[in-house]
Amino acid sequence: MAGRGELPEGDVWLLTVPDDALAALCPTLPAAPILLHCSGATDLSVFAGRARSGSLHPLMTFPGPEVSLPDLRGVPAAVAGDEPAAQVATQLAADLGLDPVPVPGDRRLYHASAVLAGNFATVLLDLGAEVLAAAGVPRDRAAGVLLPLALESLRNAAPSPARALTGPVARGDHAVIAGHLDALDAHHLDNAARAYRVLLERALALRDSD
Repeated sequence: MAGRGELPEGDVWLLTVPDDALAALCPTLPAAPILLHCSGATDLSVFAGRARSGSLHPLMTFPGPEVSLPDLRGVPAAVAGDEPAAQVATQLAADLGLDPVPVPGDRRLYHASAVLAGNFATVLLDLGAEVLAAAGVPRDRAAGVLLPLALESLRNAAPSPARALTGPVARGDHAVIAGHLDALDAHHLDNAARAYRVLLERALALRDSD
């Protein structure tokens, strides 16, 4: 590990077991190593007050090698823990090319944010593809057709979501929005219609916040 001389001596164990196995595993481990779990949702109470414990969680999707192997360079990684565990987690993240981000608060909120921005973005793309397929585009092509728009929208939103908002909400084009909702209802795209109405409310609030 680069910079190892600046870090505490001793072994560092990365615990990469499933979340529900951590509570049973942690009490069985020896006292000597620095322990870092790699769970996004599990807080540090799983270590039951043990010193030299923390977490290191790359904020990236890992669907499996048969789907994709993400490039980790510059990927944020949530780090937390007591000293020296937090210091080790930060250095290890940097050595791996990750961008360490301290997350001292509620891990459930941290992980929920990842699900909203990551998992649900996947779901939203699939929902958009369902609607596009209803307009006549082959279902197996629909997600790919929408992908460039989705990716660019997310890139533009990173500095300021409110300023990146485009489309009929940003323009205040109520007739177009009403037409969307009428079409979704007419074609019995009930899930898409419900999602549209919920997200429309958020989009209007986002527009008015700028």
